[in-house]
Amino acid sequence: MITKTKLNRKQQIIEKATQLFQKQGYAATSMRDLASYIGIEAASLYSHIKSKEEILQTICFQMANDFFQSLEQIELEKLSADEKLKRAVKSHVIVLTKDSAASAVFFSEWRHLSEPYLKDFLSMRNNYENKFIQILIDGYKEGVFKKMDAKFTVLALLSSINWMPSWYKPEGKLSPEEIAKNVTDVFINGLKIRS
Repeated sequence: MITKTKLNRKQQIIEKATQLFQKQGYAATSMRDLASYIGIEAASLYSHIKSKEEILQTICFQMANDFFQSLEQIELEKLSADEKLKRAVKSHVIVLTKDSAASAVFFSEWRHLSEPYLKDFLSMRNNYENKFIQILIDGYKEGVFKKMDAKFTVLALLSSINWMPSWYKPEGKLSPEEIAKNVTDVFINGLKIRS
């Protein structure tokens, strides 16, 4: 039986590991480094986690799930494509800014996942991107967006947003909502058909 204390300790380990992975990279972080950073013996880590990769899996798949959940409600609503895109971008930015360390690890360290986790992760990423692509395709059909390569457009959009962990500061000038509005203004104005 997993006790609440053990679960809380595991979450603490994951949070500290996330910070350390962001600081020095997954590959450069050993279990000894992590134990030292947390302030426990390396052997004690193994009573809470199986491996360093288990931590990376937890970080990557939790973030991926957060991204998917943020889109679920938007997909169910009867909205125009441009409004869906605005809300999808906003939800993406909100997930990114919720935990900047986890976001940084998610975008830079996923390559260290081993199979079958890497394949599952890439499949989730493709499915998520496809949801954005579908919004653009719907926008073309509605006559709201110009006909452009939807996959390229989505990759350009998400790539520009996904750099946020490297520059976003919670105490900075713009809130996550303002960042999302600025991004959608730039992209949606570029996509919209001018009358």
